[in-house]
Amino acid sequence: MNARSGEQRSSPFAIFLLVALVIVGAVTGGGLYYSIPALLGYFAGINLATVLLYGYDKAVSGGQRLRVPEKVLHLLALFGGSPAAFLSQVLFRHKTVKLSFRRMFWLIVALQIAVVAGGVWCWLHPPAWMPAALRSLLTR
Repeated sequence: MNARSGEQRSSPFAIFLLVALVIVGAVTGGGLYYSIPALLGYFAGINLATVLLYGYDKAVSGGQRLRVPEKVLHLLALFGGSPAAFLSQVLFRHKTVKLSFRRMFWLIVALQIAVVAGGVWCWLHPPAWMPAALRSLLTR
C-alpha cells in the first residue's frame, strides 16, 4: 500500500509475469491459428518474452522506471527461455556482472540439461519401474 495516497500498488513481479504470460499466450495462440505445433509456439513465445523483458530491463536500468525483477527473468529461463536469456545477456550486455544472477542462471541451464538427458536416457532405455503402456509408447 502506498503510504501517501492510500492506494495499493501492484507487485512488479506480478506485472511483468503477466506481461510475459500475455506474450507467450499470444505467440502460442497465433502459432496454433497457423497450424504450428503448440510446443513450438510455446517455445517461440517464451523466448520472445525473455528477449523483450531483458531488453526492456536493460533500457530502463539506471533510471527511475520500473525494473523487471530477477525472479521473473529466472522463471522465464527455467520454463524454456534459457536460449533467449543467454542471447540477451550477450546481445544487451545485461546481467553479466552480477555473480548471484549468473550462478542462478547457469544452475537453471544445468538443471534443464539434466532433465533433457534423463528424458533421452529413459526414451532409449525405458526403466523396468515405468508402466508397461508408457514403455510401449517409448519403444515404438
